[in-house]
Amino acid sequence: MDAMTFLSAQCSPLRLAVIDNDGFPIACSLWYIVDGDHILCASHASAKIIRVLKKNPHCAFDVSVNDLPYRGVRGKAVATLEKDSDGLVLTKLIDRYVGDSQPSLKKWLLSRSADEYVIRLEPKTLSDWDYGNRMQGS
Repeated sequence: MDAMTFLSAQCSPLRLAVIDNDGFPIACSLWYIVDGDHILCASHASAKIIRVLKKNPHCAFDVSVNDLPYRGVRGKAVATLEKDSDGLVLTKLIDRYVGDSQPSLKKWLLSRSADEYVIRLEPKTLSDWDYGNRMQGS
């Protein structure tokens, strides 16, 4: 399975790593969807991840499974930020990760959509791994 196919099928959150103002890396878990060759996440305008990406759009990410056998995709990307005032991407993310299982959370998230940003990741490098063959019998 290639990297983008894995990302489309996997429903674990994406871990996004950025460099904070003090020069140290920080990581943030985000819901994501694949859109062609891009990966889309969303976050509120007041979130630290948005402030940091505005200053430095270079980032790294990881999506991997937590159960045996371990497999995943990691890469480097450049992020662009776009307003999602209509909540179009946010709605797709909620449908993918929550569905109708938590209506109050869905309502609250959508009530804040006027201040949402799409984080569009353009991967520059991708690497995938699958330890299935090494971990047979696990």
